[in-house]
Amino acid sequence: MMPATITDAETAPIYVSVELSKRSWLVASLLPGASKVALANIPAGDGEALLRHVRKLEARAETRVGGSAAIRLCFEIGYDGFWLARLLRDRGIDTYVLDPASFLVSRRGKRVKTDRIDAEAMIGILKAYLGGDHSVCRLVTVPTPQEEDARRLMRERGDLIRERTKIISRIRALFALHGIKHLRALKGGDWASQLDGMQTGDGRNLDPNLRQQVSRCFERLSLLNSQLKQVEVARKETLADETTGFPCPDKAERLQQLRGIGANGATMLVAEVFCRNYSSRRHLASFLGLAPSPYSSGGVERDQGISKAGNRGARCLMVELAWGWLRYQPNSELAQWYRERFKGKGKRSAKVGIVALARKLLIALWRFVETGLVPQGAELRQA
Repeated sequence: MMPATITDAETAPIYVSVELSKRSWLVASLLPGASKVALANIPAGDGEALLRHVRKLEARAETRVGGSAAIRLCFEIGYDGFWLARLLRDRGIDTYVLDPASFLVSRRGKRVKTDRIDAEAMIGILKAYLGGDHSVCRLVTVPTPQEEDARRLMRERGDLIRERTKIISRIRALFALHGIKHLRALKGGDWASQLDGMQTGDGRNLDPNLRQQVSRCFERLSLLNSQLKQVEVARKETLADETTGFPCPDKAERLQQLRGIGANGATMLVAEVFCRNYSSRRHLASFLGLAPSPYSSGGVERDQGISKAGNRGARCLMVELAWGWLRYQPNSELAQWYRERFKGKGKRSAKVGIVALARKLLIALWRFVETGLVPQGAELRQA
């Protein structure tokens, strides 16, 4: 939701930028008629202290101009997330969240970076943006608490899977150091009984410290498997309960009608991608970083590949779904297009092709959830 701008010509703007960090916040302000930016430090995470400082600036500006003044505040999105933007907007402060990756920086020599320089630079960027030059930066859309919480469930599942993979790899490595290549029940089961009669490659029983370390790894693995089951139950309850505020649960159910799209993938796609509105397929592809990045200068023209500037988690998921689409939807038009153009032409061609298929599949799924248009040749699950 874009913050409303004040159109009253008599209202004097006060430009404020906040450089956030873990130790302290540096607040830069430019009052009406002032030529120098004022700086102030407040404790990190203290939203009320920031509000008091902003109100003092507002009162000082109104005294100077003899009329009303309005705060125009901005900060970069980062470690602190969106809670500060919600707090300030609830208190009636015009707040802008900026994407720092969109700032234009000088390429002459090494870049000088300090909190003071960054805070003062944001003042200039905010003035230019509010003056009509929208090329100086991009604004970040502040999600609602319900939208942000809907993403948390599947992101936690991804974290748990990565931790489980790391522990499994560690167990395999510990056994490989001692010549043990085969082990059952890595993802669950009766692993303790296997350790009793297990021998190393040179015919010895497991050393005490090795066995204790492996046992602790298996205990952590068992805990992760239990938590993954809890997340799966919570996902089902979230989609079934309308009071949870999960955005567009009907889209998640519709995606699961397609073979090759599972419940977890459909839920993550809706929470991360399809809960938003997109003006075109290029807009959608650029949101996930799947849009091409051409390079054309003078007589040189080449393709730099995809931009990778969007949602990394959703982009990785689309590549996984593309591989699954080839397996579960082999007769679809997209699968046939991939086989005709990329199959049998080497590993690099396969990697390039699967990313291209992921982009096409993303657009096809978007049309399916929005209009009900089934991808050409795709099969639906039987009810």
